[in-house]
Amino acid sequence: MSAAEMMYRQLGISRKVYEYGEKIWEALSGRFQEIDRISEYNQIKVIAAMQNQKVSEACLLGTTGYGYNDLGRDTLEKVYADIFHTEDALVRPQITCGTHALALALLSNLRPGDELLSPVGKPYDTLEEVIGIRPSRGSLKEYGISYSQVDLLPDGSFDYENIRKAIKPCTKLVTIQRSKGYQTRPTLSVERIGDLIRFIKEIRSDIICMVDNCYGEFTETIEPSDVGADLVVGSLIKNPGGGLAPIGGYLAGKKECIENAACRLTTPGLGREVGASLQALPSFYQGLFLAPSVTANAMKNAIFAANIYEKLGFSVVPNGTEPRYDIIQAITFGKPEGVIAFCRGIQQAAPVDGHVTPEPWDMPGYDSPVIMAAGAFVSGSSIELSADGPIKPPYTVYFQGGLTWQHGKFGIMKSLQSLVEQGMIPSNFDGTGE
Repeated sequence: MSAAEMMYRQLGISRKVYEYGEKIWEALSGRFQEIDRISEYNQIKVIAAMQNQKVSEACLLGTTGYGYNDLGRDTLEKVYADIFHTEDALVRPQITCGTHALALALLSNLRPGDELLSPVGKPYDTLEEVIGIRPSRGSLKEYGISYSQVDLLPDGSFDYENIRKAIKPCTKLVTIQRSKGYQTRPTLSVERIGDLIRFIKEIRSDIICMVDNCYGEFTETIEPSDVGADLVVGSLIKNPGGGLAPIGGYLAGKKECIENAACRLTTPGLGREVGASLQALPSFYQGLFLAPSVTANAMKNAIFAANIYEKLGFSVVPNGTEPRYDIIQAITFGKPEGVIAFCRGIQQAAPVDGHVTPEPWDMPGYDSPVIMAAGAFVSGSSIELSADGPIKPPYTVYFQGGLTWQHGKFGIMKSLQSLVEQGMIPSNFDGTGE
């Protein structure tokens, strides 16, 4: 027995589970090399942007109070604009989460009488109250902004005919969610997003095309802003924060859209000139520097999880061989016990709160109880090893993150061990992967 296996065994992984995991891992070397090549490209791109914008030691110092003339904050925003090849960017600790970043983009660039269109189906659950699909104080609907959507076709392709019909004179902004959210649809590649944007711009060139880029940054060598997106939006406690950013979000895109967002984030007349960076800048810069490598680890973890569970007969999206365009892996168990057992296994692998047992609860912004496993150094950080899912049919868990491949591998094996102990794995499971 190897030293590594002995450690796994001490932490509750059975011989069968360990051997099964090793066989899966050994077959993935080619996929992992491909991910490393993408990571290498993105790493150099980030370094080039930091050098182009002359990041210096002074950029790490931060400000307090009003935050006037914050060199580090302003330089970081130039770095983001450089990486995303956009006119401007807004990167702030005052943006509290990904949903806040998206709400900021929408509320600042839409006006009463405008319409928001989603051509990729229902957005992520927490945006429903932002839009007003579910009534909520301060929603777009309360401000007289209407909403329409066109669902994807059953095969996951765009319904171009009905998208064309849905675009009206009042359609001001189109929101394109790159990742799957709490759905089992395919994640959109940057190439497909580009196809959709070109189609929309041919109908009306003045429509703002915004991409919810959460979970997708650095998974490819290009970003949605490289294929025509006017705005890309995301969270710093996901991919671009590299696991170090303690809070924050970003918007990158057309200068007018960014200025609108800055005035909504702070106040008209002051805009981006205020907003102290406090002590966040070192983690913002270093997290961004690490982000391509950390994202690559998360992608490896997702591929490993897909192969582990697909070979046991569970439905997984994407499957074990499909290309990856985000870090999320959906696994459908068909019963709530599967979602709960999986999340408890992930929690048991955590370096923080590994002794805690997650339970479903009525989390704000969701229409059903949600269970979340995240023993993270940054609370709620989903670039760290985490899993969550709504307790409703088809009972799918959404797994993501892992700052290191080794931690992700251990966490996935703990999830499998949890399912084995709950009797949810076939009794003839023998660790061969056959």
